[in-house]
Amino acid sequence: MNTIPQEFQITSLLAQDTYLVNGELKKWAGQMTPVYSTISSTEKYEPTLLGTIPFMGEADAMEALEAASSAYNNGQGLWPTMKVVDRIKCMEKFVAQMKTTRTEVVKFLMWEIGKSLGDSEKEFDRTVEYIYDTIEHYKQLDRNSGHFTKSQGVNAMIRRGPLGVVLCLGPYNYPLNETFSLLIPALIMGNTVIFKPAKHGVLLISPLLEAFRSSFPKGVINVLYGRGREVASPIMKSGKVDILALIGNSKSAIALQDQHPNKNRLRLVLGLEAKNPAIILPDADLDLAIQECITGTLSFNGQRCTALKVLYVHESIAAEFNKRFAAKVDELVFGNPWDKSVSLTPLPEKEKPAYIQELIDDATSKGAKVINAKGGEISDNFIFPAVLFPINKEMRVYHEEQFGPVVPILTFKDIQEPLNDMAESNYGQQVSLFGKDIKTIAPLIDTLVNLVCRVNLNSSCQRGPDLYPFTGRKDSAVGTLSIFDALRSFSIRTFVASKDNEYNNAILQELLNSKESNFINTDYIL
Repeated sequence: MNTIPQEFQITSLLAQDTYLVNGELKKWAGQMTPVYSTISSTEKYEPTLLGTIPFMGEADAMEALEAASSAYNNGQGLWPTMKVVDRIKCMEKFVAQMKTTRTEVVKFLMWEIGKSLGDSEKEFDRTVEYIYDTIEHYKQLDRNSGHFTKSQGVNAMIRRGPLGVVLCLGPYNYPLNETFSLLIPALIMGNTVIFKPAKHGVLLISPLLEAFRSSFPKGVINVLYGRGREVASPIMKSGKVDILALIGNSKSAIALQDQHPNKNRLRLVLGLEAKNPAIILPDADLDLAIQECITGTLSFNGQRCTALKVLYVHESIAAEFNKRFAAKVDELVFGNPWDKSVSLTPLPEKEKPAYIQELIDDATSKGAKVINAKGGEISDNFIFPAVLFPINKEMRVYHEEQFGPVVPILTFKDIQEPLNDMAESNYGQQVSLFGKDIKTIAPLIDTLVNLVCRVNLNSSCQRGPDLYPFTGRKDSAVGTLSIFDALRSFSIRTFVASKDNEYNNAILQELLNSKESNFINTDYIL
C-alpha cells in the first residue's frame, strides 16, 4: 500500500444532499448514488467510497427546466436583458469565490478521475484563467459592437444576443475545464443553463455550488445530478431547450438531439470523439517525434479526445522508432496521482482495463505483437500501455477510439496511404506531422488542413492555447470552442434598424443620452 499524504486523505465522506435550482440549494431527501474512486486506500485492493449524490429523475429535471425557462422568460428575464457590465460583475464574483475552492477541487480531481496532482492543479488554474480571458473577450466584443453603422439609408446597431435555455453536459476526463468551456460562455452571453456534471468528476462540483448560487440571479444556473437518460432525456423531449452543449460521444449527442421535437430550432455545440493520427516522415527528428508521441498518446493515460490514437511511421525508420518508443513507454512511472514523477495513474472507469485487454487480444490474434516488455500488464485499476505493431484495418484498435493506454502503430511507404485513411475516417479533429523538408511538408499541410481542423507541426495534438479555435470535421465536433468563438457559438447576431431621417435620429439620440436601453448604448467597458 502506498502511503497517502495526509492532505490528500479522504477523512470524511461527502454526502452531496443538495442540488441547485431556481437560486436555491434545495435539500434532497430521495435515493442517493454512491461515488467510488478506483484508487484504493487499503492494503488489499478495494475501491474507495468518496461520497454520495442524488439520484434524480424526470420530476426534478422538469423543475430545473421550469426554473431556467422562467429566468429566461422568452428573452424578457433579468439575466438576458441585463447590461453587459452587470453580467460581467456576476461572473467576476463567481470566479473570485471559485478560487477559494482550489484545494478541495484538486483533491477530488485526483480521487475521482485519477488525474495527477500537477495536471489537476493545472486544470483548475487553466479554468480560472479561461474565465478571466472570456470576460476580457466579452468586453472587447461589446466595445466592437457599441456603435451604429449606416448602409443604404438605414442606421443599425448590431450586437450579439442570447439564444435561450442551454442543456450543458461535460466530460469526465476534463470535468472542470472542458465543462466550463461550455458553461461560462453560455452564461455570460445571457443564456440560462441546466448543468449535469459528468459521471466521473461529479463531487468536485460540490464546492462550487454556493458560488453559483450567490453569484447569479435565480434560475440562471441550475445543477442536476443523476443519469443522462433519467434527467437529460425528459428535458430534451420538452422542446424547451434552445442549445445542446455537450462534450462526449456522438451516440449520446445523436440520442439527445433526436428527442427534441423541433430539431431545426436546436443549436448544437458539441465536442465529440476523435482518432487523431501522427505521421512520422523519413526525415523526422526521432528524438523529438518520440517524446511528442509519448506525450500525445499517453498523457492522462490517453484519455483525451486530442490524444494521438494511431501512429503512422514511414517504413524506412519504423524499426528504430519502434524500438526507442517502446523503451520510452516502459520507462513511464505508474502510481497514485499524488506520487512524485508519476506519468500513469489509475483509470477512473473500472471496466476500462478489460476493454483495453480486448483490443490487445483482438490485435494480437490478427498479427500484431506487443512490442514493449511491460505492455498489457494488468492490475485492479490499470493496464500498462501496450504498444501494438504492426496494425492493420481488420483490427478493432484501428477503428475504435480507445480512450486509454494502448498505442497502435502501422507503417506506410507512400504518404497517400495515411492521407486516404484520414479521408475515409469518420473523424477529423487534428493531426501531428513530424518532418523537416519543406518540399514534402508544404503540399502535405495544404491537404491536411482540408482533412482536419488543426495540423500540429512536430508537436503532439492538444486543445490549447484557448485563444485558438477548437473544433473538428465530420463526427468530431459541431461548432467551435475557443475563448473567441465560444461567445459566438452561444449567441446570435441581433440588431435594431432605423431609417436615417430626422424623426428616427432624434429618438436614437434620446435613447443614447438617457441610457434607458441596455441594448442601445455606446458605453465603453474598461
